[in-house]
Amino acid sequence: MEENIISRKRIGLLIIILLASSILFVIFLENRLYEPKNFDQYRVACVGDSITQITNYPNELQNLLGPNYTVEKFGVSGSTVLTESFRPYIDQEAFQKAKIFQPNIAIIMLGTNDANTINLPFTDNFVEDYTELIKQIQEIETKPQIFIVKPPPIYYQGSDINNTNLLNQIMPLIEQTANHLELPIIDVYEALSNHRQYFPDGVHPNNEGGKAIAQKIYQSIK
Repeated sequence: MEENIISRKRIGLLIIILLASSILFVIFLENRLYEPKNFDQYRVACVGDSITQITNYPNELQNLLGPNYTVEKFGVSGSTVLTESFRPYIDQEAFQKAKIFQPNIAIIMLGTNDANTINLPFTDNFVEDYTELIKQIQEIETKPQIFIVKPPPIYYQGSDINNTNLLNQIMPLIEQTANHLELPIIDVYEALSNHRQYFPDGVHPNNEGGKAIAQKIYQSIK
């Protein structure tokens, strides 16, 4: 008799637990169903080298695009398109973070470090390497719109990195890649070609240069 009472108590307790769990699960589903969603929010990933990492252009782009956009920068100083360089962008943690970010728009501005004389022997692979990097972005679930950016001029004229290498060796390959993949090009090079004053060290734009880059990219996005 006593065992039957204990058994009924256990069954009753089990029923109470199941009911409570069911109620909590229904509440959870309702909260998810009616969770506020901002369908106007667009995520913009700025992919690039030190010009993206340490300058203010992504912040200025955020200001121009406004609250319906979230702009994040994923720049890596010294990084390149070329995979046979000292720091291929495709191998960097920032690139993985850019993909996890699930952007709706991807701005890719690479090529400055590829213009380093030490990297020029590998430029035969530039289009192939750039195509692979872009394909990985195209495979992101959000299927982002991709813009290829021609980087700004190099006003520093050293033997290692200089504008001649960029203009004659790298720019045609950037154009070739973009045309092959039918992707739009944003010509930041032309926009800043007569603004040496924006580049204190000859390579990295100051705040005014960052604003000019952001403005050019903004015009293309909008």
